[in-house]
Amino acid sequence: MHSYTLSELCSEIGEALNECLAPSYWVKAEISSLTERGGHLYLELVESRSQNDKVLQAKMRATCWAGNKEMLMAYFESETGHTLQPGMAVLVETEVQFHAVYGLSLSIIGIDPSYTLGDLAQQRQRTITQLQKDGLLDAQQLLPLPTLIRNIAVISSANAAGYEDFKHQLDNSGYAFHTQLFGAVMQGETAEKSIIAALEEISSLSSEPTGAHSPLFDAVVIIRGGGATTDLSCFDSYTLCAVCAQFELPVISGIGHTRDISVLDMVAHEALKTPTAVAEWLIHRFDAQYSRIEDLLARLQRTRERQLLIREHRIEMLEQRLAACNPERFYQRGYSLLTRQGKVIRNIHDLHEGDTVTTCLIDGHIESIVTTIKE
Repeated sequence: MHSYTLSELCSEIGEALNECLAPSYWVKAEISSLTERGGHLYLELVESRSQNDKVLQAKMRATCWAGNKEMLMAYFESETGHTLQPGMAVLVETEVQFHAVYGLSLSIIGIDPSYTLGDLAQQRQRTITQLQKDGLLDAQQLLPLPTLIRNIAVISSANAAGYEDFKHQLDNSGYAFHTQLFGAVMQGETAEKSIIAALEEISSLSSEPTGAHSPLFDAVVIIRGGGATTDLSCFDSYTLCAVCAQFELPVISGIGHTRDISVLDMVAHEALKTPTAVAEWLIHRFDAQYSRIEDLLARLQRTRERQLLIREHRIEMLEQRLAACNPERFYQRGYSLLTRQGKVIRNIHDLHEGDTVTTCLIDGHIESIVTTIKE
């Protein structure tokens, strides 16, 4: 019986594989995990029974060596707008390798971004369909939006340039905005859990008694911007979008999704392209309200001036009427006034012979005694 050393057997296996297998294979799989080390990318590729049934059908290690990694990853990201992440479906060109120590593995030498884009599009559509089925796609639109949004809960990376731009614009607007940052990871595989945790913290603070009837925050702003194109697939996640759709405060997004709107943009109460655009939108609401107040003040001033003119005209009319009733004008026309004991005499029947009467003229009065009355 011929015996082999373990290394000899491994060598036989390697030679047999080289003879029997094609130089390369295009393989469809899902990335279960990936790590970068020493310039190389190490992946675990898996195949599940179905989309809903995650029972493994196959699993294999794969490596994208440093010599290929930079070129392939740059190509993939430029075409998809995403970096490779666990959970992604990929179509990769591979060489089958067998190593006496590390066993069977695949070496990635090519990648087809269109396959991943198609899978991401299908996942996105499944998310939209499920949100519609659950009645969540338009749920945020049922929340009233305050006319002036002053107190804002901001979900962003604390060191992001987009957050700094957002704050700078609000701080220099001249209006009294108050923001509170809830730091979160805004890209990559931990982003979804991190953003949801920030939303839960905001909800917890909002539910605490503040001694006032108004809520602690008027709205939640989720912003991300600046830097190179990186993975934004978390914003198409059903779980994150469902939490935002059912959130008790209006959600405003500005996540810099330049290729297309995300599902989060679709469920948000208001969706803007960038953090700067969100700040401009908030400031514009104040500008519009300020213009309305100025217009109202101008209208009130015009109404006040009109009322004053009307009252001045009425006073002039009354003065004219009083002037017309002035006794001096009566006397100036040559008329006199006859009285007896202070009462005006209007006809001769009010007098008797011997009565003392007073005749009033413009410059004095005359006392007389009635001697004769004739009709």
